[in-house]
Amino acid sequence: MTASCAWIVIASVLAPAQTAQTQHEMHRLHGDPKAYIAALEDPKRDGYQKPHDVLRALDLKQGEVIADIGAGSGYFSFRLAMHVGDTGRIYAVDISPDMILHLNRRARELGASNVVTLLVPPDDPLLPDRSVDRLFITDTWHHIDHQEAYLGKLRKALKPGGQVVIIDFHKKDLPVGPPAEMKIAKEDVIRRFGQNGFALVKEHTFLPYQYFLVFSLQ
Repeated sequence: MTASCAWIVIASVLAPAQTAQTQHEMHRLHGDPKAYIAALEDPKRDGYQKPHDVLRALDLKQGEVIADIGAGSGYFSFRLAMHVGDTGRIYAVDISPDMILHLNRRARELGASNVVTLLVPPDDPLLPDRSVDRLFITDTWHHIDHQEAYLGKLRKALKPGGQVVIIDFHKKDLPVGPPAEMKIAKEDVIRRFGQNGFALVKEHTFLPYQYFLVFSLQ
């Protein structure tokens, strides 16, 4: 699968979708898989999520192994797969059987043999020890309970020198994302990671509604 061909296929599969009108409606769509997938893949999302800029900032390498925690519809999973190439691997990790089924269908449609799906419980990403170069967690960290225990599992999954990438919404009222009361402030994320053996090594500030943090093991 060449990069140019795959991007043509992705563009055709990501059809225009029904938009959740408010941030509260977006989160209510979790109970309606088809509507939620449509909202996640809405082309309007690109305007604030800036996937091309995010991937460029990560400076991904061929052959990397990345776990996309909370992969959802695969909005980032298949884009990441393009950058790591056939010698790399993307673990698309999610707790929803409906999302995993959708991801499996998408992987077949795109011929993305380097995308491996994992259906997991909420408290464990089920990744092998020292198996991934990066953990990519977008718009998901605020959903995770018992974060200290979860961070312990993430530490075990990272290869030496590996990184954790956190992209999530600023804790304030915004036109997109979850309600403010569900969000976690950037400072709280940095403190929690620091208390659990991670150091902030980079912060990108080009996203209009989200913080973009990169951590490595101390």
